Amino acid sequence: MKETGLMFKAPLVRAILEGRKTQTRRIVKPQPVAGQGMVNAGYCGDRHLWLRDGPCDKTDPAYEWRCPMGKPGDRIYVRETWQIAGGNTGIWYAATDSQADDGNSPVSRWSPSIHMPKSAARIWLEITSVRVERLQQITDTDCWAEGAITEARPDQFSVHSVIATDGKAYLSPRGAFSSLWESTGGDWAADPWVWVIDFKTISTNGRPA
Repeated sequence: MKETGLMFKAPLVRAILEGRKTQTRRIVKPQPVAGQGMVNAGYCGDRHLWLRDGPCDKTDPAYEWRCPMGKPGDRIYVRETWQIAGGNTGIWYAATDSQADDGNSPVSRWSPSIHMPKSAARIWLEITSVRVERLQQITDTDCWAEGAITEARPDQFSVHSVIATDGKAYLSPRGAFSSLWESTGGDWAADPWVWVIDFKTISTNGRPA
């Protein structure tokens, strides 16, 4: 079983803890060249592999298109902003132990998520499915599953506006998600191929057995 650490910003960590985030998108690297698509290689006998449109050719560099985060049954541990607190009080997590830099933080300096070791991770996820699609193919329901929206379930989306994780109002779930995507350094307009990873939370207090 593979275990992969993925970084999540504090609002998305809270969305996971609240049960609002059950999906994440990560850019396929390298991207297919213009005019080429990606298809599942189940017809080649490997449903966890993706290929260019065409025959099964193991000499094709694209034969290595396999989700780097894993396959169903593999695990993801959440890497988040954290710190070891003083006084033997354990590890603190910025997503829940400090809502803002308001001077009330139990620690003086937070460590970025990229530096979080596996041993410090409190949130563990299990991959339930993996697929490939273009970024802008996301549906309203998937915008909810991404944790982009705070106030509505998929069957309650308002035609007027939705409130996004950043606290702003948008005219559509896709508008809220595109803003979230760009806040993490992504380019919505580029419409890249992405891995779509569905997951379930299996622990919020350390590595599961």
